[in-house]
Amino acid sequence: MMNAAELTGLDRSHIVELAQPKCALHHECVSAFLAMREAAQLAGIDLQCRSSFRSFETQLSIWNAKWRGERTLLSRDGHVLQHDQLTQAELLDSILIWSAIPGGSRHHWGSDVDLIDAQAVPDGYQVQLVPEEYGAQGIFARMSAWLNRHASEFGFFRPYRTDRGGVSPEPWHFSYAPVSIAALQALTPELLRHTLQASSLEGKSMVLKRLDEIYQRYLVAVDAPSTIE
Repeated sequence: MMNAAELTGLDRSHIVELAQPKCALHHECVSAFLAMREAAQLAGIDLQCRSSFRSFETQLSIWNAKWRGERTLLSRDGHVLQHDQLTQAELLDSILIWSAIPGGSRHHWGSDVDLIDAQAVPDGYQVQLVPEEYGAQGIFARMSAWLNRHASEFGFFRPYRTDRGGVSPEPWHFSYAPVSIAALQALTPELLRHTLQASSLEGKSMVLKRLDEIYQRYLVAVDAPSTIE
């Protein structure tokens, strides 16, 4: 079980750094991830992490930059939004669709990874992590189909497989169930509130006012593991 600081990304004592592939994972997740990667290699797929563990400070910098309009904001259907045309309530929701609240990111746990197939990336191509790349005609279609069949054999699942009214579907995001299920249960609204109150979060007053809703809609409302995705 992770302690409060580990759950909210304030401490990384639960994390192991890997050199190949380069990523940072919860120590209980490492062997399962490497086994899945080895199996994928036999199928000609080079699983690489675009994102693994992410600290509170890193998530905070992403959040604050979006709140200030320094990073691109997207609607649920992927269209660019104009920061100066949004109310604060609309701004809050536009961030949460694609970026977790600091302290509430599943990446804090080291159990969750954003995956690509490095073998499938054409020379000069910039990976965007958009659903189209993982669709039937996307560059990661083969990897996605392989993971559909085999990820659960190694304990991994897609927490954002479907649109549940919170986070937009993320076909690249995989979670190691033996760690992440317990972590989500341990991350209470009270712990999150205490963590955010002590932070330099932009929009803090509105976030705290709506925190119970944010917790239920954007943290709890995820897809459960299933045998076949």
